[in-house]
Amino acid sequence: MRTPSGSAADSLPLNAIPAAFPAAATQAATRVALVGVHGFGTHHLSNLERLQKAGVVELVAVADPQPPAPGAVPGTAAVFPGLDELLAETKDLGIIIVATPIQTHAPLALAALAAGADLYLEKPPVASLADFNKLTAAADASGQSVQIGFQSLGSHALAAIEDVVADGTIGTLQGISATGRWVRDRAYFQRSRWAGKRSIGSIDVVDGVATNPLAHAVATALRIAGARTLGDIASVETDLYRANDIESDDTSVIRIRTASGIPVTCALTICAADSVEPYVTLQGSEGTAVFHYTEDRLTINTAAGQTEQAYGRDDLTENLIAHRSNGAGLISPLLDSGAFMRVLEAVRTAPLPARIDPAYIRWEGDGDAAHAVVVGIEDALERATRQHATFSELGLPWAASTPPASTPLASAPPASTLNVSAGQASAGQRTAS
Repeated sequence: MRTPSGSAADSLPLNAIPAAFPAAATQAATRVALVGVHGFGTHHLSNLERLQKAGVVELVAVADPQPPAPGAVPGTAAVFPGLDELLAETKDLGIIIVATPIQTHAPLALAALAAGADLYLEKPPVASLADFNKLTAAADASGQSVQIGFQSLGSHALAAIEDVVADGTIGTLQGISATGRWVRDRAYFQRSRWAGKRSIGSIDVVDGVATNPLAHAVATALRIAGARTLGDIASVETDLYRANDIESDDTSVIRIRTASGIPVTCALTICAADSVEPYVTLQGSEGTAVFHYTEDRLTINTAAGQTEQAYGRDDLTENLIAHRSNGAGLISPLLDSGAFMRVLEAVRTAPLPARIDPAYIRWEGDGDAAHAVVVGIEDALERATRQHATFSELGLPWAASTPPASTPLASAPPASTLNVSAGQASAGQRTAS
């Protein structure tokens, strides 16, 4: 099954308005602006249309240098080429949603906070740990709330998983793994100038398999492991490869150890023969729990047999509105993406991903629809997650013989001056993250 090119949660269902919103009938609708109406921005447009019909929000403005398709935006919403122009003409915004290329997240997020709005920022939050520190400082100083768009964290299955671990259903938790097997063709890397890039000039992008297309796999595994903040990560090792003619990694193992000692191994590729829904596995002494996070489906295997259950989920935009109106806790607050940012920083600072020998790459399809397949990658992913081993440690014929890159986790680097201004970032919003 081919999975759409984009976020790991692209195909997630939009939930009905929850009981938390009887206030919609008595409170004024939250004034919302959306920055980035293409790519994953189209998901936000659909969701905002649903919420606007329910009287929960009013989409008052959008910004994108590429005009929206006819009929894609309500006629009552103003359209601007960039966030600077939008903010100059639009007052009293409650929430600004940023769904733009990775390298534009930091300056646009800072501009949104400076305007006095709460922020919904798509994943990954920003492209470096220094910019993450600067953003957290700005959020703290402004007093505004920031929700990060890891939609999978809204799954009700996560609470069920906590119960499974706490009551010993699978015995003692020994480790957690995330497995991602997706397909991305040549057109995917041609869709924008930042696709497949580690940087553009001096501007960090970090568009790797673990930091963008399968970022939800990493974030979900970390949340299940109890790793949320910067201090929750003890070490990160990276083993990065590329089958496509790109700068960034498309086939990688990220091995993490949490501060509490839990190993979390993420084995990910966008060079599989076929796309399979990604999943997180809890490895216990008496069984396993497998969470297919795009489907909110939890499967438990023990000596007593197998059980499977599907769960609902909370929409992150609705959750942010509930947080504003009645103090509901944020599901994916900025500080809780600190553990994920440790992983992103390790990928950003790692050596250039190693090229996979073409002898171990098979191409399927024609022209821009052709996609690379790393020979035997399905077995390699399963072995890596089962053994908590890197590709190099497994001795795969195409893997590097050197040890994985290890990132020391000393104090985070100081926040640096951003490389692009909000105005420059607005000009680069052409394709959403």
